[in-house]
Amino acid sequence: MNLVICLLSTRQFLTAEKIRESVAGYDDSASYEAFSRMFERDKNELRDLGIPLETGQASRYGSVEGYRINRDAYELPEIELTSEESAAVAVAVRLWESPELIAVAQGALLKLRAAGVQVDPESPRAPVTAVPARTRGSEPALGKLLAAIDAGRAVRFQHRSALNEPFVQRSVEPWGVVTAHGRWYLVGHDVDRDAVRTFRLSRIDDDVTEYGPAGAVHKPGGTDLRDIVERVTASGAVTGTATVWVANERAYELRRLGTEVGERELAGRAGTLLSVPVRSRDWLARVVAGHGVDALVLEPPELRQEVLARLTASADEVTTTEGAS
Repeated sequence: MNLVICLLSTRQFLTAEKIRESVAGYDDSASYEAFSRMFERDKNELRDLGIPLETGQASRYGSVEGYRINRDAYELPEIELTSEESAAVAVAVRLWESPELIAVAQGALLKLRAAGVQVDPESPRAPVTAVPARTRGSEPALGKLLAAIDAGRAVRFQHRSALNEPFVQRSVEPWGVVTAHGRWYLVGHDVDRDAVRTFRLSRIDDDVTEYGPAGAVHKPGGTDLRDIVERVTASGAVTGTATVWVANERAYELRRLGTEVGERELAGRAGTLLSVPVRSRDWLARVVAGHGVDALVLEPPELRQEVLARLTASADEVTTTEGAS
């Protein structure tokens, strides 16, 4: 990586001697011959990785060979995201705010911004929803499950079917993790039951253990994980509907939950009226409140008051924190 950074930082060809002086690690070589062996090895590795390493004359007045990386060939092409894709990236960055995954999220966001992609508008009038931590489930469990899925290994963990039920050990061949109605679910083959099962992450204990050989677990072809979860969670009774206004190009989570029923302008902002089914008034209030000024409940008044109470409590908490600091 040090060699790549060095060769990208200049437009001219650098001699091997200049590279030896500039790149950390090369200056520790015992002799020029030792450096030459290291340098040849690294050049071959860069070429094997597809990095466009070029050679050319280091000086117009001499014949000494130099090296550089062709920036135009190395850099990614222009990245173009739709507004929906940009919103998904922004929500993902806020979602992975955990010790296990925050570095990855920040790195991805930095690369997109470096490419000129606006994934998180700077305006305070367009906040991105922070997905509530308790709907994600345990962050350590999530990280371990994703690692097991990536490695193709089975897992064992403690799970309870309800908050007032005891934990029971499950052995599962995990296929993937998906969201439905604001909650995260693991989908896979339950080894003990010999059947396809879903497990809500918020009810899985942190102590997830991988077992078995790597690469042994594969999602069956044609399996739609989201469809499996939707069928399992569809049994939740709809207790009513809510009319929610959302600003244009905002609040995509609510747009996915509801059906467009009209257009309306509020406080000078154009937006869409949604009819949203209510399964859990508490959960829907959290989702709407999380979108800040980009979403407003019009009906029913009970839900509107719950959202207002949550926003007021958040504002009071911020005020208290700022006063203490």
